[in-house]
Amino acid sequence: MYQNGSKVAILIDGSFFLKRYKTLTRDYASKSAENVVDDLYEMCKNHIYPNESLYRILFYDCEPLVKKIHNPISKKLIDYSKTDVSIFRNELFEELKRKRKVALRLGYLQSSKNWIISPKKTKDLLSGKIKIADLTDKDIQLNIKQKRVDIKIGQDIASLALKKSVDKIILISGDGDFVPAAKLARREGIDFVLDPMWNPIDNLLFEHIDGLRSVIQKPYYLKKKEGS
Repeated sequence: MYQNGSKVAILIDGSFFLKRYKTLTRDYASKSAENVVDDLYEMCKNHIYPNESLYRILFYDCEPLVKKIHNPISKKLIDYSKTDVSIFRNELFEELKRKRKVALRLGYLQSSKNWIISPKKTKDLLSGKIKIADLTDKDIQLNIKQKRVDIKIGQDIASLALKKSVDKIILISGDGDFVPAAKLARREGIDFVLDPMWNPIDNLLFEHIDGLRSVIQKPYYLKKKEGS
């Protein structure tokens, strides 16, 4: 993956990757952070052709939330720094730091004191099937938003293209927000490939990429559904 040849940068939307990885991996529950990073690294290696060399893998995500807040239903105190999600994310970042040619690009999570009711429970509330008193802790979640992740991805695409650092950029994402940066990269002569990990994309996105290629193994249920 490191031999001379056309240079390739692989940019990974971490939140998207983990969501799709969980969907596509049958034994996800038994995977450690080390297992997930090893699988991710193998996935990136499969994107590199024999006449290409890896420039760098850039992984974009957010630092875990560390605040403490009371759940409005049960009134129980939640320490987000000690949740399974936070612990796993920190372990994942440490494993990524140990991998050669990998760089972390971390944004941050912004939260308010507002809580969101799950879509299904909202529908049940509006239809009268349940009442507010029927909601449980699991039916609501704190309103949390990623900040600066998309900006960092766009900035790095632009920088790689304008500095002619690479010949190809592979973006692992399913978001259309990358389009302006992709257009810039293509105008600069960069081959721009999207890996949506078998997630369907809007047909309009094909206009702004040079290739579409998912390299993670496609699950049997997807093959059966598509008749392939």
